[in-house]
Amino acid sequence: MPGTVLLQVDGNVAHVVLSNPGRRNAVSWPMLTALDAVVTGLADRTDIAAVVLVGEGTDFCVGADLAAAPEQRTLRRDSVAADTERLTAVTATATAFYRLPQVTIAALDGGCAGAGLSLALAADLRVAADRAVLNTAFVGAGLSGDLGSAWHLVRAVGPARARELLLDPGKVTAGRALDLGLVARVVPADELADDAVRWARRIAAHAPLALRGAKQNLLAATDHDLDTYVPGEVDRMVATFHTQDAQEAAAAFLARRAPVFTGR
Repeated sequence: MPGTVLLQVDGNVAHVVLSNPGRRNAVSWPMLTALDAVVTGLADRTDIAAVVLVGEGTDFCVGADLAAAPEQRTLRRDSVAADTERLTAVTATATAFYRLPQVTIAALDGGCAGAGLSLALAADLRVAADRAVLNTAFVGAGLSGDLGSAWHLVRAVGPARARELLLDPGKVTAGRALDLGLVARVVPADELADDAVRWARRIAAHAPLALRGAKQNLLAATDHDLDTYVPGEVDRMVATFHTQDAQEAAAAFLARRAPVFTGR
């Protein structure tokens, strides 16, 4: 079986599960196609405020499934044109995940390498189990990297650290990943799932339109210089100021009570 991607929704939090446990959730062409369908569907869901990306079992994702049948791989050596077309498509999927309007959290357990690390880096936030091991892995496999790996890595840890991690790949423990800024927190493995969900629910409890506006600010800040960025920030700030949720937040603050947000 080539594996698949599962979607579970609990209130306003979605759980996206990379499911190929017999292969440590290594990704194949069918899995990435399934991920594209899930991400495309999530992009239009205004009822979901946060998305948690996990791997089934005790690993997040160890990269491409090299044991998959040739027709189930993204890169097949059938032709340069065909490989380019398929890799461009799955890279667009990873980029669409990065640009989801919801806040995204990757919960990393066990192995997280190659394309798996690229997907994790495309999330807004990352939490790792204390037993997690990260590795760019590409150069060691004779490859240069995919799914936006270098672009995301430079922004996560800075150019110097990114060069170290990509050009001299090796196992990175959860503790070192925390020190490098690859992950925001490290928790015991048996607490990973609950911690990621609690984090997602805490974030999802904020005003929905404010969350989406804040994420758009973050995306724009990555892609644009300051002068290009600022007008969009102003527009989003004014738009959220005029929402009922912003008025509710102010009233709740003055009344010393918890706000009740409605997404309007």
